[in-house]
Amino acid sequence: MPIITIDTEIKNDIEICFDLSRSIDLHQISTSKTNEIAIDGRTSGLISLGETVTWQATHFGIRQKLKSIISAYDRPYHFRDEQVKGAFKNFTHDHYFEFRDNKTFVKDIFEFESPFGLIGKTFNSIILTKYMTDFLTKRNLVIKGFAESDRWKEILG
Repeated sequence: MPIITIDTEIKNDIEICFDLSRSIDLHQISTSKTNEIAIDGRTSGLISLGETVTWQATHFGIRQKLKSIISAYDRPYHFRDEQVKGAFKNFTHDHYFEFRDNKTFVKDIFEFESPFGLIGKTFNSIILTKYMTDFLTKRNLVIKGFAESDRWKEILG
């Protein structure tokens, strides 16, 4: 199974970074290029342990729905979202947070598996791993931009 790891350094408190990362509203802002919107479950605010969200988005020209659940939660150090239903055979996305030297270090570990056996594995290696790395990196840059300015108050109040 492919594993993507992304490290992001943010100059703000760990609690703010943690909450921005689980914000449904900021997620929708950060994924506006794929028209990602929350359509069921938690559709705004901060998602927490045991809650689900169903996203509708367009990837590779195909409108898709993906339902995920927050299956692990240790505020403000870690949370995990995992696919319950969607295009992937499965995925888990761990978000880790560590505060040191007046900065929050965010580590995303995204592990996924495509359906369709060998065709899916080939698609992973040729296209999907890079696509998901770029997607998650851009999302983290939006979180960083909000966290390192006063814009985080627009999301967290």
